[in-house]
Amino acid sequence: MHTLCPSSFTCSCGRPHGSSRLPQLAAELAVNLDHSVQRFVAARDQNLGHLEAEVLHQTQELQRRAVEGGAQAKADATPPCCPVCRQKLTRLSCGHERTFRTRFGPVTLRRTRGFCRRCKKWRFPADAVLGLEESAGCSPAVQELAALLTSKMPVEEAAAVLEHLTGVSLPQTTLHRVARRQGERAQAVRERLDAHATAAPPPHPELTLEPYQMVIEMDAWNIRERDDWGQSAARHRAGQAPERWHWVWTGTVFRLDHGGQTAGGRPVISERGFVATRTGLEGLRTQLHAEAMRRGLGQAVGALVIADGAVWIWRLADDRFPQARQRLDYWHAVQHLAEVGRQRFGDDATALHARLAPLKRQLKNDSAVKVLRQLEDLLADLSPDSPAHKTVTAEVAYLHEHRERMDYRAARRKKEPIGSGAVESTCRQYQCRFKRPGQFWSRAGDEALLCLDTFWRNNRWHLLFPHPHPHDLSKK
Repeated sequence: MHTLCPSSFTCSCGRPHGSSRLPQLAAELAVNLDHSVQRFVAARDQNLGHLEAEVLHQTQELQRRAVEGGAQAKADATPPCCPVCRQKLTRLSCGHERTFRTRFGPVTLRRTRGFCRRCKKWRFPADAVLGLEESAGCSPAVQELAALLTSKMPVEEAAAVLEHLTGVSLPQTTLHRVARRQGERAQAVRERLDAHATAAPPPHPELTLEPYQMVIEMDAWNIRERDDWGQSAARHRAGQAPERWHWVWTGTVFRLDHGGQTAGGRPVISERGFVATRTGLEGLRTQLHAEAMRRGLGQAVGALVIADGAVWIWRLADDRFPQARQRLDYWHAVQHLAEVGRQRFGDDATALHARLAPLKRQLKNDSAVKVLRQLEDLLADLSPDSPAHKTVTAEVAYLHEHRERMDYRAARRKKEPIGSGAVESTCRQYQCRFKRPGQFWSRAGDEALLCLDTFWRNNRWHLLFPHPHPHDLSKK
């Protein structure tokens, strides 16, 4: 039976705050820590790691009490208003206890509950203020740990790493549920950010000190999902093969002047944006355009789209980036050259290399038109009835279709990239998490974690978890 509190709701139902004994606990802790340091100095088999672990263990209760007391005080000071519509709640009662997991251990809070007549729902205003609403019983810091670890490694590993490094023990099902919930929240934030980024630009765009070019790259890779869960045998009996692999549409965007090289000559990009989604081409179209706008597409003097020869890529480029120049990935073009070479000269690697090397150099350093003429000459030498004629004809037609996108000599002169290695690297980075052996996903689940991972890669994690972190506080 919950008792009613006065209308001010500044009480805690007579129970003292956990922070009331903090000075006494701090004094006792200081004595205990001094004894621990003395024991550490005398112990020959202990290094600094032992002392760090002991200090962390002894201070944890003080930190837990501080968190519990502060949270309770803020809960008591929260006005009884609906956190959604801000209307005053009715049918108030206080003393509703709930225990939450925090970085320092479990804390138990007593909260006020009330009914919102407008929303027709029962509300706990303090939960919303403290970031505990729809939290699966975890504090914002634990929610962040669950989201980040689960987006980087399988849940069973994430649970073990979480407990080993922080002492926070979460069942795997809870960890997965918390991460999934945060991923769904991230999708809502992403939609708001994208809508803002693609809104009508200002009539007078901001002038830049130095002109720059934008580079946009796109590709796709497969993720494995369990479609028609439990229905595989029935589908096989019906002559239908269950689909398991589905496309993840991926893109990256960066300014050309943000490219460089390491001391060893490896190309690097200092700043770039990432997009990865399972929501189809429409999702990629919206998200990549928004990311390009955030990265400065509206102020760029020009844009360049680089990709392989997939038709969907060039259609998307024509739709979202109609003013951008287009370039076929050089190594993709070389693959088609190699196929022509295999059909004409056989599979002997040494002979094939000798025949293709001059064509590759000419394609990169001279003119694609000259290379196409030589390929047409090779095609003319083949009998129309030969098995190779159809394949070579298709390859030559493909390269003819993309001849305007094979301006590699001009690209090298302008110091522009001729390959789509940036997006291929992006795909591999995502695959390190989502294509591990034995892993299956659902579309909703993988989109949630893809969104979390992308927020991290784009340095927008703080938009999901705005509370400061230890490294932020140390800079003050």
